[in-house]
Amino acid sequence: MPPSPRPLRQLGFLTIGTFDAADPRRGHEATLDLITLGEQLGFDSTWLRHRHLQHGISSPVAVLAAASQRTSRIRLGTAVTPLGWENPLRLAEDLGTVDVLSGGRLEPGFSVGPPVHWEQVRGALYPDSAEQEDFGRARAERFLALVRGEDASSFEGTEGIEVYSRRVQPHSPGLADRLWYGAGSRSSATWAGEQGLNLLTSSVVKAVEGEPLDFAELQAELIRTFRRHHPAGERARVSQGLVVIPTDSATPEQRARYEAYALSRTPRTLAPQGPNRLLFAPDLVGGSEELAERLRAHAGFREVDEVAIALPFTFEHRDYVQILTDLATRLGPALGWRPASGAAGAGQG
Repeated sequence: MPPSPRPLRQLGFLTIGTFDAADPRRGHEATLDLITLGEQLGFDSTWLRHRHLQHGISSPVAVLAAASQRTSRIRLGTAVTPLGWENPLRLAEDLGTVDVLSGGRLEPGFSVGPPVHWEQVRGALYPDSAEQEDFGRARAERFLALVRGEDASSFEGTEGIEVYSRRVQPHSPGLADRLWYGAGSRSSATWAGEQGLNLLTSSVVKAVEGEPLDFAELQAELIRTFRRHHPAGERARVSQGLVVIPTDSATPEQRARYEAYALSRTPRTLAPQGPNRLLFAPDLVGGSEELAERLRAHAGFREVDEVAIALPFTFEHRDYVQILTDLATRLGPALGWRPASGAAGAGQG
């Protein structure tokens, strides 16, 4: 198999940060420990998902603020923040604050659309304005304008000892260039490109009527569509996120459990799911040499030089440690990636 035309340049990982409802601190601390381990192993980035009203991280920005004080190099992302749950101005303030605290390491990803289980949560989330809320791209454009430093207020000046700014504070120069959009359809990819955003593409794409149900080819065309509409063209940043589980140092029990997990999720990869015709990628499990060969043959992977491997939702902390270690010391190097200079395990392969 010929090597990817885009050698792997950036390697990251993504987690939802599960926890026990009876002891939520322990789970959140475990997530922070994984982020610290990721930096030690030389990963370029770590990404947190939002899980509202679930036993997963509901406030990634707060967790990343804590992570910014325990790390010094690794980039800190959200993949993705659903804007339907957020006030764009307040979110812009929070992101600016964490970006300043992290020294400019924040990589915020976001998406649009109504909140999950909208009919069940609207009374708590927007009790007085549910009918007026816009969950489409206009909300995203308002958010983008605020992060970019456009006016949030018509007033600027001093009242007594209070000084007011027209734009969101703190304003962090460069943050707007590190915004990512999570897109699963070509129309979303087109919009993201036109906005000059970076693109997050995950293990879910929207199947296209009349085209073969080939996840990798659909993802590759989504990426090409994005770049055709982006001012930077082929240089526009894209990160791919698939579930990839290397087993090089796994115990036999771990290997069996990982394979069973992937097998249980296979049916959803065989046909489009739901009215939106969502097609899921198969989870990849195996030794790093085998996984590297499969990834180099993947049409979507061949379009990118950045990946954020998605960790499975329900594994144990020790499993994540094993997976991250194998990703950094085995699979990453097999794909041409090298850990950050000075990281633990740098140069191993």
